Amino acid sequence: MPNINLKNLAKELGVSISTVSKSLKDSHEISTETKERVVAYAKKIGYSPNPYAGFLRHHKSKTIALIAPELNNNYFIQAISGAETVAQEKDYHLLIYCTNDDFQKEASILKDLTNGRVDGVLISLTSNTISYDHINNLINAGIPVVFFDRVCHEIETAKVTTDDFTSGFNATEHLIKKGCKNIAFISASENLSICNKRKQGYLEALAKNNILENPNRIIVCDSDETNNAQKIKDLFQSDIKTDAVFASIERLALTTYNVCNELNINIPKDKKIICFSNLRTAALLNPSLTTITQPAFEMGKQAAIILFKSLEKKKIKIFNENIILKSELIERNSTK
Repeated sequence: MPNINLKNLAKELGVSISTVSKSLKDSHEISTETKERVVAYAKKIGYSPNPYAGFLRHHKSKTIALIAPELNNNYFIQAISGAETVAQEKDYHLLIYCTNDDFQKEASILKDLTNGRVDGVLISLTSNTISYDHINNLINAGIPVVFFDRVCHEIETAKVTTDDFTSGFNATEHLIKKGCKNIAFISASENLSICNKRKQGYLEALAKNNILENPNRIIVCDSDETNNAQKIKDLFQSDIKTDAVFASIERLALTTYNVCNELNINIPKDKKIICFSNLRTAALLNPSLTTITQPAFEMGKQAAIILFKSLEKKKIKIFNENIILKSELIERNSTK
């Protein structure tokens, strides 16, 4: 039931709004039987009272939320900083939630926010997000949403991303120009739009340079680092030749470094490595890591600017647009 409120509950139960309100507050003025009926029905349809409702009838919460899949990634730390600068300028608080790349946690956080704790939400999805009811419920509750980095194209709202396809193409062609022909693509997820676009760029570069695609060189990983390391190790120890690795995200490149170290594989002599990363210590790794560096701070900032434009105009629905910012390929020793 979209936009569930006291009025809806009262109508469905055939009682007054006051009776519903007092029942949910366990008021002594309402009979036990009525309270139990109201509470049971509210629980059945997933309604929980909004502790901020009385305040928000006349005011805003002056708070927005930013939901990220992980906080041990330099990209998200920089994106948060970008959003924070805008929030501070608008005299708003920024609540930061981390889903730990867990879809159920993402859904739970958004359900909690539906009750008006925040005025708007900036979100980057988990790698396991395959349904979007929890996001639609948030928008239907009157809370605008803007995506950044990991986006959902099925929902009509603003999305701030980088040029994933072009950067994926450039990363692969960079390896080809270095003499590589057996390039593996390590993906973080089959669900994420960013990984799919980066993979399409990879495939396009292979095709342009007349290099046959080998599906066995495309490895799909998840949040289990032990399992990911084993998948990469199995590839390297198989009969499938690989002379380079294009990792779709930072942590998979670091896992590849660890596997190479364990198997005594020399980087870049035996295998060259490139990845999307905002790792500040990329230049200090041994060897230093070639990266496609995203404009993370600007992406977080732009997402927040769009959200606040909506809040200032008191518009719940945000125009469906894709803002694409360019990333930069920084060559270091891992591909030399």
